[in-house]
Amino acid sequence: METESEPYVRLATLRQLHQVMADMNTARSLADTLQTVADGVVNGLGYELACVNLVRPDGDLVVAAFAGNPAAEALITGRVGSRESWERRLSMGQLWGDLVFIPHTEGWILDDDDVPQWYTDGPAPRFEDEWHPSDRLFAPMYTPGVQGGACGELIGVLSVDRPRNGRLPGAWGREALQMYAFQAAIAISNARLRANMQRALVRLEREQQALRASEESFRQAFEYAPSGMAIAEMGGDQHGRILRTNDALCRLLGRPASAMRRYSFSDLVHPEDIGTLLRTSAEGGRAELRLGRRDGSYVWVSLRNSVVADAADGPRFLLTHVEDIEERKRRELQLAHRASHDSLTGLPNSAELRARLAARLCRRPTHAGALESMDAAYGHPAVFDANGHGFDFPGVAALDAYDHHVHTVSPDEAERDDGTKGLAVLFCDLDGFKSINDRFGHNAGDAVLIEVARRLTRQVRDGDTVARLGGDEFVILADGLGRADAQDLAVRLRSEIIQPIRAEGRAVRVGASFGIGWAHCGMTADEVLKSADERMYVEKRSRPKQHRRAG
Repeated sequence: METESEPYVRLATLRQLHQVMADMNTARSLADTLQTVADGVVNGLGYELACVNLVRPDGDLVVAAFAGNPAAEALITGRVGSRESWERRLSMGQLWGDLVFIPHTEGWILDDDDVPQWYTDGPAPRFEDEWHPSDRLFAPMYTPGVQGGACGELIGVLSVDRPRNGRLPGAWGREALQMYAFQAAIAISNARLRANMQRALVRLEREQQALRASEESFRQAFEYAPSGMAIAEMGGDQHGRILRTNDALCRLLGRPASAMRRYSFSDLVHPEDIGTLLRTSAEGGRAELRLGRRDGSYVWVSLRNSVVADAADGPRFLLTHVEDIEERKRRELQLAHRASHDSLTGLPNSAELRARLAARLCRRPTHAGALESMDAAYGHPAVFDANGHGFDFPGVAALDAYDHHVHTVSPDEAERDDGTKGLAVLFCDLDGFKSINDRFGHNAGDAVLIEVARRLTRQVRDGDTVARLGGDEFVILADGLGRADAQDLAVRLRSEIIQPIRAEGRAVRVGASFGIGWAHCGMTADEVLKSADERMYVEKRSRPKQHRRAG
């Protein structure tokens, strides 16, 4: 075939090539298709040897079929060449359209790579266009769609060796091999598709048989299960619509079965749990969320999903197991609350206070001096993410790390208030509390702490935090305040605290000293609290001892 120029290709040659392609596209299995592809190169295109290297799922290429030499076939069939070595081969040599030709003058550098290869015997070429035993010719095969490697995904490589006429393929021979590789890729892709479809059909038939055999067992298990069960539609506009429920689920939600069929799970779930439900509405999905009862209350449940296959249409229904976990959730919430709140006053404790404060702060340097020193160290403007990790490049792209975070700033420390709003941290220490404990006992002291906590909570806004740091120390986090606002808040809180408190049947009084600190990014939670604490002690020492209790 290679000796024939394009205008004079014999009809017999075209018939032979047509038959090869027909055989290739009618093979019964993927293995038969691959072998037919290799045989077609030898029988239809006139090469002495042909090898099909197929891309595996891991990316490497395995010798999947061989034709032309039984000894070479036994030697290399099943052997694997790395994707790296193949990419190296396909990127060197001469490009003949989509073909890659590596002449013997360049191919020697590939002798030691891990691609399975063979050599044909023969004398050195005597003419310029004669085939050398060490010449290599590859025809990459890409996924169907657009011919050529630029747009397709590599699925394999045809390796051919030594045209029967002993000469390098001419224009017609090259184009024929290129077209053959394109058609071979289509045939291999179709064979894979057929194999996948056959496996799917076999699997579906087995599932249908198992479903039919277990239908009665399933019905009984569903109806009499001690925990809730439901069948809902899967996919389409009615996805999640409840088709069937058992008695246990109806009792749990206080709804009759006829009423349950009017709902989907998205209608019953708590609004805050919709996202959780959507993420788990699939086979094997698990979720813990709240479902609405008929009386308007919600119950915590654990949902576990699996798919019920319909005999005709495949998977269609979602089988949902619903388990009541209300008691466990109540215990978990109680334990979580105890871990993060003071057992006496019910206020957030020291650990929770630090967590809430730290959540507002990032470690980005904010002082000009710090930035300048890092500029010098990096050789360009330094940029840091919200966790303090540095980027080693400047530019706007690096600043995208801050898009989710609004930096906390401190109001101007100058004498005149410039109107800046910030996160105020008020450190409160009770004055005269120790004497109440000493005179009237710890029960009286506990009563004072409880009442002080109540008064502080009553005086702040809903979004503010009042926490007990420990002993008779409290901390208030109030966001969006200016300097004057924070000072007014401290005055109001002190005025509220100094009012008489009933403790153990008697009226007692305590005073309070406040230190106002300001949180800003670049500080740690401990640094912020220390700053407020120090200012509180300055304020406490500035007032005569006899006046502290009176505020």
